[in-house]
Amino acid sequence: MSHATSDLYQRYMNLSSVGAVEPLIVDHARGAVIWDEDGKQYVDCFGGIAVVNAGHCDPRILEAAREQMRRVVHCGSLLYHIPVVGQAAQRLAEVTPGRLQKTFFCNSGAEAVEGAMRLAKAFTGRTEFIALAGGFHGRTNATLGVTGNRKRKQRGGPYSGVAFAPAPNPYRCRLCSGTCDLSCAEAVRDVIDYQTADNVAAFIAEPVMGEGGIIVPHHDYFQHVKAILDEREILLIADEVQTGFGRTGKLFGVEHFEVEPDIMTMAKGIADGFPLAGFIARPEIADSFRAGEHLSTFGGNPVCCAAALANLRVITEDALVERSAALGSQLLEQLRDFAARHPQVGDVRGLGLMIGMELVSSRTTKAPIPQLADQIRAASRERGVLIGVGGFYGNVIRLQPPLVITQEQLGFVVEVLDDAFAAAV
Repeated sequence: MSHATSDLYQRYMNLSSVGAVEPLIVDHARGAVIWDEDGKQYVDCFGGIAVVNAGHCDPRILEAAREQMRRVVHCGSLLYHIPVVGQAAQRLAEVTPGRLQKTFFCNSGAEAVEGAMRLAKAFTGRTEFIALAGGFHGRTNATLGVTGNRKRKQRGGPYSGVAFAPAPNPYRCRLCSGTCDLSCAEAVRDVIDYQTADNVAAFIAEPVMGEGGIIVPHHDYFQHVKAILDEREILLIADEVQTGFGRTGKLFGVEHFEVEPDIMTMAKGIADGFPLAGFIARPEIADSFRAGEHLSTFGGNPVCCAAALANLRVITEDALVERSAALGSQLLEQLRDFAARHPQVGDVRGLGLMIGMELVSSRTTKAPIPQLADQIRAASRERGVLIGVGGFYGNVIRLQPPLVITQEQLGFVVEVLDDAFAAAV
């Protein structure tokens, strides 16, 4: 690894909150492959934390961005009318579920969640929120407030006005005995009654928990929760920052659960690596903002909006949603066979190409072993595969590659994981 680049990071970048940066100097990337400065190839199974869904440096997306850069890079998309920005908002209205129609553009997932929370307050006139234990929504003060993970919240706050419902985690559920009876969903009713001042604006949740460890709820979970919310006139905010744009085998993760959110947040895969985010709502909700209540200098950057439009075209033309569903199903089957050979794998779960393997010292006690997950990540990198690690205990291997990854590349990933386990255990 280049000592010059490493020294620059150590001397001039504030990395104290990041921890260890992986010892890899990235030179360039294409599709599902990253090359380091020495020319070594790595199959990217983390996609920049589930961002480059259409693959690294797709030429069609790059050309769309270049063409827009020749016209204008920035002049304030919320000050003046810019065609490509309006076109991007129109396209999002066409592809998002239900009656969602009006988008407010911003720059990051955390900004999108904060904006969605503020919009929910503006529409309902209420100030409280319900979120999920184990959920993750960003690292700003408000988004940490609705994040159900003390490890992310430490030395921040104060956090107020948020109550937490049990995570719909089938692997570690403490409410059901063997067969799911949706007690975790019904618990939302008790959370409203006993933990709030009955002033709840919205319930916010990821359709599939990403940072929480790729937690896939029961199919009926969100329908049950939505019925409770509708009784109390509480909005549903679907946080699609990580699950959106084909990641789960649907264009948006909430579509698996057949409910219509009132507000939805988007980021990560929206523009294939260009920094863009947004929150979209029904018109009557979106129009509840008053002049001056919300703004963004860089939100709706025209170059990023051009990339987003091209990204959606690529997702459609290359059938990446269908590809994610098919490849994800095959990979889940392979990893469940893999788990049969490795008793440290307690659970394999996911939707589409958003897959987690939870590592435990015993399948009976389910005691987490985060140190093994770290060892597997390092051993995989040495062998040419980049993976993620997450979950509350840091014991979940996360596989979230670009959706353009091939069957052959995924086969190589499984082989490498097999070798990595053999080396680490």
